[in-house]
Amino acid sequence: MTTPISIAEPLIGLAEQERVLDVLDSGMLADGPVVREFEEEFAAYVNAEFGVATSNGTTALHAALEGLGLGPGDCVVTTPFTFIATANAIALTGAEPEFVDIDPATYNLDPDALEAHLRDGAQVDAVIAVHLYGLPADMPRLRELADEYDFYLVEDAAQAHGAMVDGERVGSLGDVGCFSFYPTKNMTTSEGGMITTNHTGVAERAARFVDHGRREGYVHDVVGHNFRMTSIEAAIGLAQLNRLEEFTAARQENAAKLTAGLTGIEGIETPVIPDGRTHVFHQYTVRAADRDALHDHLTALDIASKVYYPLPLHRQPVYDHVSAMMPQADAAAARVLSLPVHPALSDADIDRIIRAIEGFVEVPQ
Repeated sequence: MTTPISIAEPLIGLAEQERVLDVLDSGMLADGPVVREFEEEFAAYVNAEFGVATSNGTTALHAALEGLGLGPGDCVVTTPFTFIATANAIALTGAEPEFVDIDPATYNLDPDALEAHLRDGAQVDAVIAVHLYGLPADMPRLRELADEYDFYLVEDAAQAHGAMVDGERVGSLGDVGCFSFYPTKNMTTSEGGMITTNHTGVAERAARFVDHGRREGYVHDVVGHNFRMTSIEAAIGLAQLNRLEEFTAARQENAAKLTAGLTGIEGIETPVIPDGRTHVFHQYTVRAADRDALHDHLTALDIASKVYYPLPLHRQPVYDHVSAMMPQADAAAARVLSLPVHPALSDADIDRIIRAIEGFVEVPQ
């Protein structure tokens, strides 16, 4: 009987356990000094001036948009090919989400499509660029458009911890960046999120919003939420951050082995990495000519695979009022399949994945 190969596997070790025990011994389990330490260290890692920890990646996005002052009457553009949290965060502020199609090679927001949308006269207050699967969006081009058309540029870096564009880490390339620390992400706090920014006012407003709109003590300037991170989560995050480069190197090595083994197989298209961008492979995503059959074939062999995402946002019932034609997102949703790439994989696991896909294409479907 074969051992199942999982699509994700968090690596929690002695360092994380010791950090958590220190917090438990301190008795300060909620927001406190350990959270401030994690904010500072994570912001320094991405080369941003400020970090604001939150309860998860969705609340990071929501609080970041509130920190930018976005709300009713504003329009925020994003990609339709992402997890629904990206659009939900926009809607939760009262702003209106709009969608612009993706670049079929990278699956990220297409700057040409965005520019065409802007030239058509669209009034856009902010754009959320999602660094999907761990590959940064075309931030230099998006930055040029943001400067020309005067909109805020937000990075949804939930899947891209440590990814880089021209040597600069994501989370420092827009007006504000947002990260998730869900257990399947490249590093985890169990649940949790982080906002990074170089703008003092954005950081201050986001931090207030995360903490009930608190200015000090029991004085509250605005209506906020309890979106705080716990000290237990921050303790795990501090240990994981120290291991992130190790995790990233393993993901990139595993991805390189998969690409070497899968390149040239009929009906399989391996990931593209544009010049100047560093992919951290939260997911290793291929296009498959017969995606659903391949998924079923791998499942039968105890190899997990998953479709991220089968229903683009413009097809979601909750956003059916947003008029949009997104042919590239629709085409990607019909063919993408993510394969295991996480750091816990062995060379034997990777060889098994490659052999399974070779076996699939050798048998007429």
